[in-house]
Amino acid sequence: MTENMVLVNTGLLLIRLVIGLTFFGHGAQKLFGWFGGPGIEGMGNWLENLGLQKGAKTWAVLAGLFELIGGLLFAAGFLTWVGAIMIVIVMIDAIATVHGKYGYWMTNNGFEYNLVLIAAALGVALIGPGDYVLFFALK
Repeated sequence: MTENMVLVNTGLLLIRLVIGLTFFGHGAQKLFGWFGGPGIEGMGNWLENLGLQKGAKTWAVLAGLFELIGGLLFAAGFLTWVGAIMIVIVMIDAIATVHGKYGYWMTNNGFEYNLVLIAAALGVALIGPGDYVLFFALK
């Protein structure tokens, strides 16, 4: 492997681990209340406050599962494109339900950061996870 490919694979691993494990953490916050998160009950209440009056707890579970599973797949480089799609879906939902109405810039609670995460997840999905993956045969 050339030095350039080592750097490419290391860069992809770094992106996958930071984004994937962060999403895993957010999912664990929603589902289990870990890392200071609200758990399903608290997340469901927050969604109800956003105006989702029917099925808020179900949506909380789904969002948590997409973040948890998508983050793990993405970080591991296992079915990376599936993990990326799950991350993208959650971010599109965050834009549609929370951040979109505030415009682009994060300083106004806008969707800037959500779009950066979408671009990074799609970029890795299109390039591939690199050689440093958990399950080599299924990357």
